[in-house]
Amino acid sequence: MSTFKGIDLFGSGPHRFRQGVQGEDVVPNYILGISVSGSTPVGTLELDVVVAGRLVAASEAALWALRDAWTAQLAHPPVPGALIDSHGHEWEDMSLIAYEEAPPTDRGRARSIAYQATFRRFNSV
Repeated sequence: MSTFKGIDLFGSGPHRFRQGVQGEDVVPNYILGISVSGSTPVGTLELDVVVAGRLVAASEAALWALRDAWTAQLAHPPVPGALIDSHGHEWEDMSLIAYEEAPPTDRGRARSIAYQATFRRFNSV
């Protein structure tokens, strides 16, 4: 079972995890006021994990409950927690920074809507 901070936000429907770009953050030298060509490494990129999935429920009210569970996790400042996929891979100190739905809501025997959620591990200052 996939969870964020111990909460099963993903279990109502199919979902998949993918890691974002990893590596070094570089800035063009001219931005830094350096007159030589090239770029300067400034630190590691913050890790993003993107989850794309589908919320599925038996009724409109139940679908809204699933949607509300997601938006309840959005906070300022973000509150980090463990993100775990259904295969047991764990990312510590992840914060939910974006949740987006892809309308329309599909209405048939079940109600469903596609979503994409972005989690980030902020670099320590």
